[in-house]
Amino acid sequence: MQARKVDIAIIGAGTAGITAFHALKAAGKDVVLIDRGPLGTTCARVGCMPSKAALHAGMRWTTAKELPAGVTLSAQGPQALWRHTRQTRDALAGAAAERTRKAAGENLIMAEARFVAPGILEVGDQRIEAKAFIVATGSHPVVPKSLGGAASHILTTDTLFEQKELPQRLGILGLGAIGLELGLALSRLDVQVIGADQQDTIGGIQDPEVQDRALSRFGGEFPMWLGAPVEVTLAGDKVRMRTDKHEALVDRLLVVTGRQPNTEALNLQAAGILLDKAGRPNIDASTMQASDAPIFFAGDVQPDRPLMHEAADEGQMAAQAALTRLRGEQWQGAPRRVPISILFTDPDVCAVGMSYQAAMKKDAVVGIADGSGNGRSKILGAQDNLLRIYVEPGTGLLLGASMLLTRGEHLAHLLAWAIQAKQTVNDLLTMPFYHPSIEEMLQSALKSASQQLNP
Repeated sequence: MQARKVDIAIIGAGTAGITAFHALKAAGKDVVLIDRGPLGTTCARVGCMPSKAALHAGMRWTTAKELPAGVTLSAQGPQALWRHTRQTRDALAGAAAERTRKAAGENLIMAEARFVAPGILEVGDQRIEAKAFIVATGSHPVVPKSLGGAASHILTTDTLFEQKELPQRLGILGLGAIGLELGLALSRLDVQVIGADQQDTIGGIQDPEVQDRALSRFGGEFPMWLGAPVEVTLAGDKVRMRTDKHEALVDRLLVVTGRQPNTEALNLQAAGILLDKAGRPNIDASTMQASDAPIFFAGDVQPDRPLMHEAADEGQMAAQAALTRLRGEQWQGAPRRVPISILFTDPDVCAVGMSYQAAMKKDAVVGIADGSGNGRSKILGAQDNLLRIYVEPGTGLLLGASMLLTRGEHLAHLLAWAIQAKQTVNDLLTMPFYHPSIEEMLQSALKSASQQLNP
């Protein structure tokens, strides 16, 4: 077996892995990038990009159906838009894969990797010895074993965008962020969607007022069975979904109940890493390690912040951690950027900075702005817009925010920047606000908070 010695080996060529590769090459290190394929990041192939393309397709079809009477629409419109969505996905994933091939060149090894001893990988017909390793192998969808009887009719985010045609009726099991986005996208493409979740909430929303507003807004677009387990069985060529109150037959069932890190094939125990009862490493979010071994985990393989920009940050951090280890020093971690979450649900569901629960523990003041009092929201027919900001009492420091907001993606970014810059309510109230704009809702929320801070 061919042997090769390098400074650092990276396993996984997704967002975190390729970011780490660039950083280490720039530092002059001998590094290999290993991936079992297919290339193209999770985001581009099956995650954030194709789901947003589907949401855009749904928005376009909804807009088309709302055109004045007399406009002719093709019955094949939704299927044509779905084909365009898949073409967009293919173009994005193909471009990402090509960038990886170009960047890594001869340092890219396309094969499965597994540890055979501390510091040693078996990769295809090669044996790789490295002084440090970065594991950025991502994650995969989990399908509960209880659904095994309906396996032939189950889709996941890995297989949904491989479907050439949209089903007529689709069940969705799991209404977290991904399930809610895809449910709305496909419902807006005239798929009869039925969503279900054992939780009473949707979209992972913590703030109860935003949660109630989201349920009211999106509950009218497709049925949502919440707060009860769902029994799933095959019924001929259909899938039967049943709770104690509901029953329906669907053509396919999309399961989005969670993801599991891709670590099973790595044989981490051979590398000296202890695994828990589920066979997973216990990764420290600060050190990015699961033990004292020179192995650093980045991206979705550690599910603390499963978002593309966070994966890029973690890839950079993992590279610095590996370089630190090569110098014989201990990695102390690095500060993280303000967390930001955006669901492109139109209106968008966004959470920025400190969570609602954490803010309430600090007795935060809540500044509120409602779409019914915002001129731009009224013009857009979006009176159900809602913005809630969390402010530290005494200092007036902006801590976080939650919103259901038309074009909220933009305001969420502005708020993340303000929180990271440690701005206060008074700082932000000195900023310009254009009329009429959605951003004026922030001005209203700031005034609401200010009145409570200075009664």
